[in-house]
Amino acid sequence: MFCRNCGKEVGAQAVVCVACGAAPMTGKQFCQHCGNATDPAAIVCTKCGVALGASASGQAKSKMAAGLLGIFLGALGIHRFYLGYTVIGVCQLALNLCGFFTCGATSIAAWVWGLVEGIMILTGALNKDSEGRPLAQ
Repeated sequence: MFCRNCGKEVGAQAVVCVACGAAPMTGKQFCQHCGNATDPAAIVCTKCGVALGASASGQAKSKMAAGLLGIFLGALGIHRFYLGYTVIGVCQLALNLCGFFTCGATSIAAWVWGLVEGIMILTGALNKDSEGRPLAQ
């Protein structure tokens, strides 16, 4: 991912760009996918074809939906898949499925993990999706 303000490479989870100090998706001068300079009025990058400043869905994820998914289906990692964190979602799902071999101990751990994350999402402690966009109320 690249900063839309200065064009420098930033991590996918970055809150601010270390080069310019701006939030990575706030500028309009560079493509977030390839780092190519863009027209501030452009909607799509002419080099790579990615929609500028938006994800594939183009909409913010719901804070309430993510929190409730975490509370009720958190052991399966569904809330993490919803927010785009697929690796963590797979880890939670695998931990839950390992409960067949551990007499349920890892399933309980996965359930507690999901419950805590669901509460953290609803209270605002976890408030961004995998692309760094704030969750919608």
